[in-house]
Amino acid sequence: MARARSPAGKAPVSIRRSMPSMHTSFLPVVHARVVVIGLLSALVLAGCGSTSRRVNYEPEAFGSTTTHTRDYEATEAQTCEAARRALLSQGYMITAANADLVTGRKSFQPASEVHVEVEFRVVCARESTRSGKASRNTVAFATALQDRYGLKKVNNSASLGVGAIGSLSLPFSGSDDAMVKVASETLTDERFYDRFFSLLDRYLEGPEGEEEAGAPAETPAASPPPAASSSQPAPVPAPAVTYPVTSSPNRG
Repeated sequence: MARARSPAGKAPVSIRRSMPSMHTSFLPVVHARVVVIGLLSALVLAGCGSTSRRVNYEPEAFGSTTTHTRDYEATEAQTCEAARRALLSQGYMITAANADLVTGRKSFQPASEVHVEVEFRVVCARESTRSGKASRNTVAFATALQDRYGLKKVNNSASLGVGAIGSLSLPFSGSDDAMVKVASETLTDERFYDRFFSLLDRYLEGPEGEEEAGAPAETPAASPPPAASSSQPAPVPAPAVTYPVTSSPNRG
């Protein structure tokens, strides 16, 4: 506030100038900047999260049908039975087996703190023609799922509860080890399935060929001699032959 000079004999006149408030003009600018920074941060976080969760489905071209399937000239039960024997010969524990489905599981330990389990599943389906008639061939579908587990340590601390004081934490601590699933993936290696189907083919056709080759030839049994007919007359015995005996003189 300033005072203006007045002519003589008059009271001074006060002039009040209004100054703009810096506090009221600064708040909208700060608020706008905070909102813009928050929006940019949210967009950056959303972009990072979307890139980390992005899954590539380009290998799923659905063009090849030879990796997981094979055709066999056998029935469904024969094909699945051969698959069951093939899995048993490689150390798989069979969890289910019937005429059209076989599942087995096998465990691996590639490292000291890594555990891997492979679940093998074989489905046997009868091949059908376009007219709807069932053919003599069977299609075997094989799929292997690999689960990977990692060792996780959990720290535990002992605590003692006292009624008057409360809970006291003791300096004793321990750790528990637990296996936690860290990954799950379907195996797509063609060589892996080629080895399995070759073994299935051997169990499906091999034993029959060996049995046919190793079976001895059957010799015809000797026919028994013909029995004597009861209508033939019995043989006549030959007459007895007699010889003369000389008499000895009496002894007196």
